[in-house]
Amino acid sequence: QVQLVESGGGLVQAGGSLRLSCAASGSISRINAMGWYRQAPGKERELVATITSGGRTVYADSVKGRSTISRDYVKNTVSLQMNILKPEDTAVYYCYAYLMTYGSIRYSDYWGQGTQVTVSS
Repeated sequence: QVQLVESGGGLVQAGGSLRLSCAASGSISRINAMGWYRQAPGKERELVATITSGGRTVYADSVKGRSTISRDYVKNTVSLQMNILKPEDTAVYYCYAYLMTYGSIRYSDYWGQGTQVTVSS
């Protein structure tokens, strides 16, 4: 079993900052990519940022320049620092990991439960 547990969501005023964290645990053999998606009411889930095992990062245009994703390869954690938050950043943020479990020969996607981020204007 694999668990991804997020923390750090909450209510923040526009222009403020927030740091999301996610810890992956369980029968994990290796992790390729980790990152964050978000889903606002009435919208599809979208990529926010991702970081590969090699440290390559990808950001959505909407958060580029305002956000930084980082990863601890030993602790299997990923964090997202978000600055200059806007009301349109309001969404449920989901942590994900593309990983391989012990006994498996392929990678699969795993998701956290989600954490609410609300940005007030």
